[in-house]
Amino acid sequence: MSLVIDAVFDGEVFRPVEKVDLEPNTEVKLELKFKEKKKTGKPYSFFEYARSINIDAPPDYSENIDEYLYGGKSLEDE
Repeated sequence: MSLVIDAVFDGEVFRPVEKVDLEPNTEVKLELKFKEKKKTGKPYSFFEYARSINIDAPPDYSENIDEYLYGGKSLEDE
């Protein structure tokens, strides 16, 4: 017997997209065929995106990021 189903892998198990008419604990053999992901929109570079973001931060933020994230400096101090 042969049956083709669509399924999604959730990181642990394969979950059928639609109901499958099989008895519980039925042993099956899986053959995986990956679907191509559809590309949407215009591709862009990371650098174009990064330049487009307006970040409100002190002038020394990139030089002292560890201090702002983990140390004593506060964004409100500047």
